[in-house]
Amino acid sequence: MSNSTHPTINPPSKPPFSSKFTPKFTLKISPLPLPSKPTYKFPLKIQSLHSPDPQNPPKPLNLISILRSLPDWADEVQEKGMRKKRVLYNHQNWAEHRSSLRHVRHLMSSLSSRVIVSLIPPVLFFTSVAVIVSVYNTAVTMNLLPGFFPVLRASTLPYQLTAPALALLLVFRTEASYSRYEEGRHAWTKVITGASELAREVVAYVDDLNDGVMKRSLLQYIMAFPIALKCHLLYDSDVRRDLQSVLEADDLAVVLSSKHRPHCIIQFMSQSLKLLNLEEHKRNALDSKLSRFHDGIGICEQIVGTPIPLSYTRLTSRFLVLWHLTLPVILWDDCHWIVIPATFISATSLFCIEEVGVLIEEPFPMLPLDELCKVLCTNIQEAIAVQKTIQVQVAAKRKIHYNNHSTNGWPASRGDKI
Repeated sequence: MSNSTHPTINPPSKPPFSSKFTPKFTLKISPLPLPSKPTYKFPLKIQSLHSPDPQNPPKPLNLISILRSLPDWADEVQEKGMRKKRVLYNHQNWAEHRSSLRHVRHLMSSLSSRVIVSLIPPVLFFTSVAVIVSVYNTAVTMNLLPGFFPVLRASTLPYQLTAPALALLLVFRTEASYSRYEEGRHAWTKVITGASELAREVVAYVDDLNDGVMKRSLLQYIMAFPIALKCHLLYDSDVRRDLQSVLEADDLAVVLSSKHRPHCIIQFMSQSLKLLNLEEHKRNALDSKLSRFHDGIGICEQIVGTPIPLSYTRLTSRFLVLWHLTLPVILWDDCHWIVIPATFISATSLFCIEEVGVLIEEPFPMLPLDELCKVLCTNIQEAIAVQKTIQVQVAAKRKIHYNNHSTNGWPASRGDKI
């Protein structure tokens, strides 16, 4: 009996368990994974796909991202303007520059000026502070706020005492920046004139029959040096694109693999001068011209690597910020709601002067370096093209002069000419 009950208890124990509970679990579990997969995995896929994209950070619209969007846009416009190529002025440019309509033209192009665009964040901020101060003082005056809120006002005497100091700070800051601009311009003038003079002497001294290949290579190195120096100083320059039309492929590969490309091209020039069939004093004269290139590199790298003392720049910036933060409070008694346009005009004027000083502090993006390099290459190529014509013309004149005079310096007779 015990053996018969055992097998009878075990079989019915599984069916009731499976029949009572499995349908309930399948009914409850089956609908859950179906909506859970698309709802939870779909946004996770979007995040993983867009997380490396630079457009993903602005998507969460918090206060910091909103406040940073305007300065980031202004900085982007300013950097694009810094990479814009400058042009050398000709007569037409100078006539337009001194035209009587220049003020109207400059006013109409204000919105496209990178200086004006870079001023939008600070000017907008200080104008908003002036609006807040005006609204607060008006609310206190009209008893819209409790009586213990004071009116924000102060004496104008501190501003009258500190205004000359602020003016001197801005003048000295701009003057120091302009001196750096002049120093960079003089350094590039020495580089271009040194390259032009060296190319002239190479064209005149080196013979085409004996050193034609080395002469052509040396002139290519001379044309390539200012281009390499320009790419060395300017950010985001394409060295390969600028030098591939000047240097040969093997020389270009060596220059691109070097860490300091201007110095590498100077080494090419030095080695080429040693292989020329020249007299020693002529070779030394040509080699001495290379010192100008070293001086130009040193001056330019010093200007790029050492800005105006940062303490001076920070002091000017802090002075301007504190000045305009307290300006609405100082002018409230005299101007009331006019403090808003007064703050706007003051911030635009003073920050514009400071911004110009910051821009010309790095002079090389402001100089027409591309145009200077193109003019140098054009002049050297023209000197090479007309060299044989000039030699033939000068030799013919010398021959005519020799035929018209005797060997002792007296004019030849008519019979001698015949």
